[in-house]
Amino acid sequence: MAADLYEVLGVARNATDDEIKKAFRHKARQLHPDVNKAENAEEQFKELNEAYDVLSDPNKRAQYDRFGTIPGAAGSGPAYVDFEDLFGGGFGMGDLFSSFFGGMGGMGATVRREGRDMGVGLRLTLEEVAAGCKKEIVYDRLAPCPECEGTGMGEGGKRVTCPECNGRGRVVTVQRTFLGDMQTASTCPHCGGTGETIENACPECEGQGRVPDRQRVTVEVPVGIRDGQQLRLTGFGEAGMQGAEAGSLIVTCRIRPHDYFQREGDNLHTLVNISIVQACLGAEIEVDGILENEKVKVRIPEGCQNNQVVRTRGSGMPKFKSEGRGDLFTHVNVEVPKKLSKREREILEELAAEMGEDVASARTPFQKIRDVFN
Repeated sequence: MAADLYEVLGVARNATDDEIKKAFRHKARQLHPDVNKAENAEEQFKELNEAYDVLSDPNKRAQYDRFGTIPGAAGSGPAYVDFEDLFGGGFGMGDLFSSFFGGMGGMGATVRREGRDMGVGLRLTLEEVAAGCKKEIVYDRLAPCPECEGTGMGEGGKRVTCPECNGRGRVVTVQRTFLGDMQTASTCPHCGGTGETIENACPECEGQGRVPDRQRVTVEVPVGIRDGQQLRLTGFGEAGMQGAEAGSLIVTCRIRPHDYFQREGDNLHTLVNISIVQACLGAEIEVDGILENEKVKVRIPEGCQNNQVVRTRGSGMPKFKSEGRGDLFTHVNVEVPKKLSKREREILEELAAEMGEDVASARTPFQKIRDVFN
């Protein structure tokens, strides 16, 4: 990040977000390897994309303006997510420009006017799922062109019949062979099979009605959602051509493993340590719950055994689209003390005598001294 990022984009330091977006799209068209055959085009496009990655994010931009660099790992801001494109692997800004430069389709290719669905994987903590939360995510997509509002038309623009296919959407080519003339019908490369073209197309989107852009959207995560469950945001996927219907953004929720709880449906499992006295006599202990500042009272029964599971109803995970909660299962680990005080040993020896159990004889002074050195 040695170069000045504002110089890389060609904007002033007080440039607005819209000016930064527009400058990025303009320079990206010039530098993208699909159109620029210079040897360093790929490196320049990468540098441009990195500059836009910083300056298009308010938090990163503020840090860059203050420190001249970005502390921490790239992409570590709260708005960034793991990207899983449901129509063909990871999809970045460079790939979006490659799709954009495809224009209205190539020879024999029918243009898909409707936008495709896209997908992101959103990582959540168990606490966020228990309480519900809102998460802002950032992803790259073909978005409606802001200059023409998705119509693809520039000033005075209008739809006209394609002069190449005369509105049929297909062209016929004749090839002479030794068997005679052979006709082949294919999709019109000029209009992409629509039969229409735009006169005076929008210069920003070249008549497509959509441009590569970085999208911000806030996702409301409902309480109790399960790992792998999906949320659909209609209209936030790939924008359609010239105002056609946009696809959806499909958010797949991924829940991180927890240090203290293990989730099983709506139930939670946890492990607690208790003393042999608590196991013998029973006790009421307090453990942390999954909700913020929540304390759960767990009743340890008299004569509790090691590895015994104690169930506390209604203290597990809040249920999805329901007012209820699952249960908390506390797995008990009875801790046996490794060292005893003189009085503790006397009490246990008296208990052993009362119960008629054979135990080790009292420790000699020599054994006690050896324990000190060990």
